[in-house]
Amino acid sequence: MAKRHNSHIPMSDALGEFIKENKLQKGMDRVNAKDAWVKLMGNGVNNYTTAVELRNETLFVSLSSSVLREELSLGKTKIIAMLNEELGKELVKKIVLR
Repeated sequence: MAKRHNSHIPMSDALGEFIKENKLQKGMDRVNAKDAWVKLMGNGVNNYTTAVELRNETLFVSLSSSVLREELSLGKTKIIAMLNEELGKELVKKIVLR
């Protein structure tokens, strides 16, 4: 168990330290990637999105519309750049649309 500090620290620093000590960064990255997809793609795309999962720097996105899947596949590099910019780090290297 982490020892208690008597000095006051900001909540963001305390949470960051907790995440680091408990090795939760991969899980946080998965959640953040999904949230970034929802935020960046908007309601039109999210209505047809059935699942978003980050595994080993690859974002797997399941879509219920084949037309939308084809349309998004044309702009994969731009989507990757937008997602990484939103996340603040190079987290997504590849997108698989299924």
